[in-house]
Amino acid sequence: MRKGAISRDGVFQALTEYDDLGQDKFLSKYGYRPATGYLLLHEERTYDSKAIAGVAHKFDQGRALRPDELIGGRSHAARWLARLGFTIRSSRSPDWTRDEIILACDLAMANGWKRLEFDDPRVVELSALLQTMPIHPEELRNELFRNPNGVARKTVDITCRHPSYTGKPTNGNALDVEVMNDFLARPAEMAKVARHIRQGLVAGEFQELAPEADEEDDDYSAPEGKLLLRRHRSRERNKALRKRKIDAALRQGRPLACEACGFDFEQVYGDRGSGYIECHHVVPLHEAGEGRTKLNDLALICANCHRMIHRRAPWPTPAELRASIEQKHADDRRAAGALTRPRRAADEQMPNP
Repeated sequence: MRKGAISRDGVFQALTEYDDLGQDKFLSKYGYRPATGYLLLHEERTYDSKAIAGVAHKFDQGRALRPDELIGGRSHAARWLARLGFTIRSSRSPDWTRDEIILACDLAMANGWKRLEFDDPRVVELSALLQTMPIHPEELRNELFRNPNGVARKTVDITCRHPSYTGKPTNGNALDVEVMNDFLARPAEMAKVARHIRQGLVAGEFQELAPEADEEDDDYSAPEGKLLLRRHRSRERNKALRKRKIDAALRQGRPLACEACGFDFEQVYGDRGSGYIECHHVVPLHEAGEGRTKLNDLALICANCHRMIHRRAPWPTPAELRASIEQKHADDRRAAGALTRPRRAADEQMPNP
């Protein structure tokens, strides 16, 4: 028997048996428990995905898989079923991301850091907006995904961690506190961040920006969240804009050297490096709205310096990074000079025993 070698016909037969027996008898017959991760959605009914995948093996491979022979998560059962074209949904809502918490914090701040109820029109509006946010894949969204009750609950998790709150806090998470502290430290700036996220969602702008493989990389981060970072990087990678920036530098007689460290790709790599340099969008994320990117918004920068700028927030400007590089070089020269400086005769005299 080859694990995972199931067919759509085998799945349909398992679904039929599930319908005939009912959930409790079906699960009891094969030793499965109710799904806690993913559900199979078929003809407006939900099924325990792990049990269905395991029993489908009986019709395709001769015997059903035992519960301990497969995993119900995305790596086994759910993936097999999705690969066959079935719709998979999470049985629980995914964790809140920074972008979502930013919008919830913005609403809580606007309400004087007081909790909001599920039927508050602002909560209902935010619920609808969060459901359009292109961060969580469809298979993680269940029928309760970011509904008004969940949004209201998140405002409670946030506001009960405010310094002025005197009651017992709920079981929120560290990210709630982290984002709330950003709002307390920089309220105007974070309000702008929330406004730009809202504007981008309403305009559908973020739907066109695909997630990137290194979004979870701790060494490439922005406190403003994933969506504004996606837009930032999309602007940096605009080939036409990058070409215009390079052409403008060449017309001015400037070398294509990094504005932070001075690295010139052509000088090091010859013809292979000729005409190559990266662009960095220097406008802070909380300031970069939907307007067109101007050439003055871009800086020519090498890949290493680009990475160092994006490594941790707050991001330095190319000029600030250049200053830190120059300071590092000056410190190194002083240290080297101290090691090579001739010792004075007095220093070499040893005291008599």
